[in-house]
Amino acid sequence: MSPTIGVVVFPGSNCEQDAVEAIRGLGAEAVLLWHESAEIGEVDGVIIPGGFAHGDYLRPGAIARFSPAMESIVDFAERGGSVVGICNGFQVLTEVGLLPGALQKNIGLKFLCKPVNLQVESTNSILTSQTKPGDILNIPINHFEGNYTCSEETLNELRNNDRILLTYKNNPNGSMGDIAGICNESRNVVGLMPHPERACHHLLGSTDGEPLLQSFIESANA
Repeated sequence: MSPTIGVVVFPGSNCEQDAVEAIRGLGAEAVLLWHESAEIGEVDGVIIPGGFAHGDYLRPGAIARFSPAMESIVDFAERGGSVVGICNGFQVLTEVGLLPGALQKNIGLKFLCKPVNLQVESTNSILTSQTKPGDILNIPINHFEGNYTCSEETLNELRNNDRILLTYKNNPNGSMGDIAGICNESRNVVGLMPHPERACHHLLGSTDGEPLLQSFIESANA
């Protein structure tokens, strides 16, 4: 039986349909979850997609973290459920405390929208299990506040515990440690700035997002 993936929709989300289409194209079911509803249903995994939740007032994700759906998603994650935050979703996961660190404005204060090369650093996560260490993935970015930052202590913890999953080959935004994606201690919550859902069809220029989302679907089906 195919897993069902819930995709959260906030006011200002703009990548939810991309995520739904990519998930369905890879053989899983997908449903939209409205942020004001605390009921997320019998989903097997959750994607928090990209966009500009609540217009990114205050800080990206700072208001979204208080949505009723996020309370349920935090509980879902703490019970071992698979959760991935993409771009704005990564920002939301840091704001709600499921992932450490924060996302700040890109170095040079420029909005970035282009394909980038990522290197797989760890395959021990719900998002990278179907990749190999050292794999190079060509996946687009689309953000203004994608510059990952954290304390040196946290950075060392991420490195020492194999929690840095993806790095930029040519860091476009100034992220500490060239970080493009990380996971939590339990490895069931992942945040990344690049958009794998936009790299799942050859007409989009790359299918390198497929193994990432296939890994996620497999974890949700476990």
